[in-house]
Amino acid sequence: MGKAAAARKLAAAAAYGGGGLSVVGAGLYGLLRAEATIARKTIGEPRQDPPPDATGWYGRGRPGPAFKVVLLGDSLAAGYGVERVEQTPGALLASGLAQHADRRVYLRTLAVVGAQSSGLAPQVDRALPIEPDVAVIVIGGNDVTHTVKPSDSVQHLAEAVRRFRAAGCEVVVGTCPDLGTIKPIPPPLKQIARSWSRRLAAAQTIATVEEEGRSVSLGSVLGPEFASAPALLFGPDQFHPSADGYQQMAALMLPSLLASLGQEPDDERLPEAFRGERVLPIAQAAIEAVRTPGTELGGTEVAGNRRGTRGRWVELRHRRRRADGPSDGPDEREHDAVPAQETAAGA
Repeated sequence: MGKAAAARKLAAAAAYGGGGLSVVGAGLYGLLRAEATIARKTIGEPRQDPPPDATGWYGRGRPGPAFKVVLLGDSLAAGYGVERVEQTPGALLASGLAQHADRRVYLRTLAVVGAQSSGLAPQVDRALPIEPDVAVIVIGGNDVTHTVKPSDSVQHLAEAVRRFRAAGCEVVVGTCPDLGTIKPIPPPLKQIARSWSRRLAAAQTIATVEEEGRSVSLGSVLGPEFASAPALLFGPDQFHPSADGYQQMAALMLPSLLASLGQEPDDERLPEAFRGERVLPIAQAAIEAVRTPGTELGGTEVAGNRRGTRGRWVELRHRRRRADGPSDGPDEREHDAVPAQETAAGA
């Protein structure tokens, strides 16, 4: 079975309730579980103290109405391992959004260390009353390390995206990173983890776009760039990113976050062919996105049609990274103040 076909089958299994599809097959399932246990022992027990909470207001002195952002997912979304709030992905994204959109930003971080995709539902329950403008979701790594069937993982993610979109909230999903270069993971688990995480990422991409969200490939967050500089980009447990690693992750996601709110530069509103940006069938685009970190996919139309003979049409984008500005923590005076029912829609 080709990779695109496998990704389509994973997404279809989630959409129509199918179970049972495993990337590695039943014969290797036991081996994967055993070696995952070894890897988790090497990584060690999670720290008891939670990551710094990035919830609060950003962009002091900038105009309103505020953009309301919710951040959901696992330890990658929460910023596990960093010491200061301004080093967390939430603070990096909120500060970057405030700077480049020149707007106030209210961020609520709901991510939970150790969360699997099955844990998204209660996070969505807590997020919806805030009436966010955009939800950022980073999930999937724990599903791979705990050998959750990809069809189950994708189904939970699709439901989360569906609920946000039904509420009029934009969604940006950072797909499962490539776990194949994590040093504590031994072969053959390393090769299986790479295959599993990449196919899960492709299926997450398809499910996200089918539910009218947009996806961003995070392959390099734990992939080639990290393999070339592990001391700089990996944290002490050799599994989670360091502060510099989280900064790279946020840099990949920020351009798509801006675009989801209509804040991309005018010259980036249409695909640019010289940058390899184009319209493709969804499964083909999903596989390419997995290979190219930072690739964004979102639904589009061709000749007025959303679907062709090979499925949903999508725009494949390689958005330019934004210059890094200073990352701030939230304004302590307003840390717990939820914004009034104002919205940034139409801005």
